Amino acid sequence: MSQVFQIGKISKQGFHQRIRHELACEDIKQQVLMMVGRVKEDHPGMSARTIYYKIQPKGIGRDAFEALVYFHGYKLASTKKFITTTDSSRTKRFDNLLEGLQITNINQVWVSDITFYWIENRFYYITITMDLYSRLIVGFFVSDSLQTIHTTLPALQRAIKTRNIKNYHKKLILHSDGGGQYYCIDFVKLTIKAGINNSMGRIVFDNSHAERVIQTIKNQYLKYYQPSDFKHLKKDVEKAIQMYNFERPHNALHKLTPHEFEQLINAGTVDKCAPMQVFTSISTKDRGYQLKEKRSKKEKVYTKHKKVNTI
Repeated sequence: MSQVFQIGKISKQGFHQRIRHELACEDIKQQVLMMVGRVKEDHPGMSARTIYYKIQPKGIGRDAFEALVYFHGYKLASTKKFITTTDSSRTKRFDNLLEGLQITNINQVWVSDITFYWIENRFYYITITMDLYSRLIVGFFVSDSLQTIHTTLPALQRAIKTRNIKNYHKKLILHSDGGGQYYCIDFVKLTIKAGINNSMGRIVFDNSHAERVIQTIKNQYLKYYQPSDFKHLKKDVEKAIQMYNFERPHNALHKLTPHEFEQLINAGTVDKCAPMQVFTSISTKDRGYQLKEKRSKKEKVYTKHKKVNTI
């Protein structure tokens, strides 16, 4: 071995230090993979980067972490966009109250949307209401009908109960994509009684935050939970929202969960969190795709939106 050390121009001590380092690195990798496996049990659709910020493993950087989990088969497959569940072209609309609005706290803007879920040759429907500032899902409902009394109405009732505020005195805005369920008489009566202002976007992109959270619930949780019937769908949606609200780090919230972010708000330390951005549609004549360069020179993104303000 002395001759090997001489040929390799390394010392015996350096050789054994290298061996110990390699063993330590291998031990870290095994621990990381074990933690990733546990997270995937509850968050099967969570990306590698989000998992990294969730478990914050010591001894391994973000890029090395992603390369490790990708190598062991944890890379997510790309998903296709789903069709919409509402045709609001003939629906009377509320004004878009988010244009130019500065959002500085919770219970200032809620966004809501409806999506479908296909099981056993039929559609079921999931309605979600989310606080735009904290990204916390405050109300939801799963139904087998698109009627207002089975979608937007119970979801809003649950949101009002969750927030435990009887009257918002017109300080809260509920924003939607303009579906008929958000203009139904019974739904409007509830918003008036609760002191909530109704707001609607002109195009689907005006409600992108609600669309995004719904796709997260569907593509990163329900797709892996694989509910077999309506009963299991309701149970799995509730579990997915629990995971999203209390355990899933959010990039826009400085890698905090929505629940943790709201705790910081209540503690008066929200300034520690990253700002969020609100988007609105451009005028009709300017709705062509625009190429926007990201700070990372490796990526480009096409958008139909312009930035209105920074929260």
